[in-house]
Amino acid sequence: MLGLVLLVGITVLFVTGLVSYAAYNPGLSRVNDTTPDKGLLGFYLFAWPTGPVWLYRLTQGVHVTLGITLIPVLLAKLWSVVPKLFALPPARSVAHALERISLLLLVGGGLFEFTTGVLNIQLDYIFPGSFYPLHFYGAWVFFAAFLAHAALKTPTALRAVRGRLRDRPGEGAAPEPDTLTSPRPDPPTVSRRGALGLVGGGSLLLFLTTVGQSLGGPFRRTALLAPHGTADPNGGPNGFQINKTAAYAGITAADTHEDAWRLVVTGRTGTVRLSRAQLLELPLYSASLPIACVEGWSTADQWWRGVRLRDLAALVGYEGDPPDVLVESLQRHGAFRRAALRANQVADPRSLLALYVNGEELSPDHGHPARVIVPAAPGVLNTKWVARLSFGAL
Repeated sequence: MLGLVLLVGITVLFVTGLVSYAAYNPGLSRVNDTTPDKGLLGFYLFAWPTGPVWLYRLTQGVHVTLGITLIPVLLAKLWSVVPKLFALPPARSVAHALERISLLLLVGGGLFEFTTGVLNIQLDYIFPGSFYPLHFYGAWVFFAAFLAHAALKTPTALRAVRGRLRDRPGEGAAPEPDTLTSPRPDPPTVSRRGALGLVGGGSLLLFLTTVGQSLGGPFRRTALLAPHGTADPNGGPNGFQINKTAAYAGITAADTHEDAWRLVVTGRTGTVRLSRAQLLELPLYSASLPIACVEGWSTADQWWRGVRLRDLAALVGYEGDPPDVLVESLQRHGAFRRAALRANQVADPRSLLALYVNGEELSPDHGHPARVIVPAAPGVLNTKWVARLSFGAL
């Protein structure tokens, strides 16, 4: 039963993980993608769409919440097969040795993926510059071993479940020679149903104390185990979740003062430098968009107002055909000081260089004097404290 739950759950985790990786636009490898030499592993990559606006909020929310929910199931499954992990002799034949190696990759890969994922969620960029390649390659190694193991064990698991349901264990099938049954068992301390109930209860508890960070609203107060759970921080129009504060990023008041700050826009026809006052003289547009991050948390829709990215591209020679853009921030610390957006993201009329949120100027922690906001993009690509936009530079 535990194996069948993991069969479905880990498959969903793998697919949503690959989708999350695609959302980072790894084709723009010099900027967004820190995973070298993807080779054949990048066969599925595609240009990430800008709609629906809640797309990344859904896919990454499922990925993180499901991953945390499956932790008790994974641990219980490993506990249930401990005798096999230490069976002697370690290899009875070449085929048995290969199976043991696959189990090593399966168990080690599973523990590695779940552990690094939880640490990255809870501690924010604990693996700066390395989490993405570690998690990406680890996922492929783990899932390859997982597929091999599932192919071997799914028929046995299905027979066992059908047999239990009919009170005929194994439907008369001969037991496996390497059965988990102890030759000298101690008296049972918990029933099979009790064990499954304990695991299911643990998973339900983790689900209820995590999912609120993705659902938002009143459910956010139930996300006790999520770093961006519980109530919204502070208050007012800028009172919604953030990862990097201005202080953490090394942003000072002198950096963003209106007399000093200029937005540099480069493109086909040259370079334009714009003050915030000059940006405010351009046509301003509004868009209702959430922020969703790789850690699984997201906000409700916020009301952003600013200059369209495609209008800024038009200022430097890209009328009607905006290209990819390289966005550079003033930040001095932290990942994604530079990020790249695809042409379809630049062209979307809801993609803004935002100057206001919810009717007020951006606060320093939310990117004052200007930040990028793009529908359905991961939070780290919505660059704060923007200093430069280089259209067609990729």
